[in-house]
Amino acid sequence: MIRLLLALLILFSPAAPALAQSGQLALEGKPVQGGLMRGKTVPGASVLFDGKRMRVAEDGSFLIGFGREAPAEMQVEVALPSGRSVSRSLQVEQRSYDVQRIDGLPQTMVTPPPELLARIRAENAEIQRAREQDTGVPFFRSGFIWPALGRISGVYGSQRILNGQPRQPHFGIDIAAPRGTRVVAPADGVVTMVHPDMYYTGATILIDHGHGLSSAFLHLDETFVEVGEIVHQGQRIATIGSSGRSTGAHLDWRVNLFDIRLDPALLAGPMPPPPGASSGASSGAAPAPNPASAGAAKATAPGAPAPRTQ
Repeated sequence: MIRLLLALLILFSPAAPALAQSGQLALEGKPVQGGLMRGKTVPGASVLFDGKRMRVAEDGSFLIGFGREAPAEMQVEVALPSGRSVSRSLQVEQRSYDVQRIDGLPQTMVTPPPELLARIRAENAEIQRAREQDTGVPFFRSGFIWPALGRISGVYGSQRILNGQPRQPHFGIDIAAPRGTRVVAPADGVVTMVHPDMYYTGATILIDHGHGLSSAFLHLDETFVEVGEIVHQGQRIATIGSSGRSTGAHLDWRVNLFDIRLDPALLAGPMPPPPGASSGASSGAAPAPNPASAGAAKATAPGAPAPRTQ
């Protein structure tokens, strides 16, 4: 009789609804500026994050991302098929970014020539269309690896102020390596854009990893994939080059969740040593930078303003 009474008290106590809902919203990952989290709710639920509706897979999984300037607190709201709702407030870790001021530059290094503006706008629009694709296949479940190995020469979030004019922050991570170095798909996905020569980024590839998560690979030399091709993690897609506005051979790898710019280093983790490198010897390849630090210089040409959508 005592056991029965205890069971009834637990069942009808005020804490019971909270306990019942605890399995209706699960989040994996760390809420940090530039970061990505995976969520899971019940099938048929809808999810709002920062007031925006997220794509929810049939099994209830979804993604949320935090931009460079994400506020310190953000809200996840889930509307369950039963009519009830679950919400969770996330405390977003704030990061500091390196800001470099350069004065006395020729104006041509700060602003592109007027005759090139139409080309730049058209190329930005092409990239934006590719990033807006919303493939329902969750290719991203393959996880992420580094698309190339080399020295980290530029990190996410850093910014330059040229002749007093703030430039767009660097939204990728730069990997310096010799021209012709292999570039592989960091995760499964479908190729949504291959361009041979964009003004800023040169030979460029975009891969859709599903649910609005995409990777861009800039300043390439050779490309080996076609639009519509499904690629798998580790598959060769290109080689490192110095095409577009670049001063040396490197890969600029960028990751977006639709229009939210993410830090690729947070997805891939520490960079492994190159194949064949002994554990005790210097490989020449630097590990991935501390995600909370953005002090490295960008590898693209000094004074080249970053395009809005790349």
